[in-house]
Amino acid sequence: RAALDRATVLLSVTKGGKRIDNMWGSGGGQQSVKHLVKEIDMLLKEYLLSGDVLEAERCLQELEVPHFHHELVYEAVVMVLESTGDKTFKMILDLLKSLWRSSVITMDQMKRGYERVYREIPDINLDVPHSYSMLERFVEECFQAGIISKPLRDLCPSR
Repeated sequence: RAALDRATVLLSVTKGGKRIDNMWGSGGGQQSVKHLVKEIDMLLKEYLLSGDVLEAERCLQELEVPHFHHELVYEAVVMVLESTGDKTFKMILDLLKSLWRSSVITMDQMKRGYERVYREIPDINLDVPHSYSMLERFVEECFQAGIISKPLRDLCPSR
């Protein structure tokens, strides 16, 4: 009973309830992984066209799957690796910075997304020959921006 009373209080506090929803989600987990991946991909492509960080943040939160935010991190970093020029690089960096500062993406989700890129970089490099150097550059920029930790930066594979 005490736990239920405490949960009720936490959920009734506006910021606390929002923070708990952000951490645990509130129903978005019923969607298929395939659908969520497609939604995240569309969200990122729309963001790259519009440049609207707040809209991208709102769309990500509407998916209600904070346990799956690592997918956005992964897809965003892969988009940077596949891009030519600095526009995508800068825009994705700004997006991740904003999502990190607003606590939409947690440290754990950020870490899981980057670790997945690190694991898959040998395969990515087959399709995108410059991906190792681009990844090193992007990871360093993310570290400088405070998005990722030093240990996560140091895990970045290099050629």
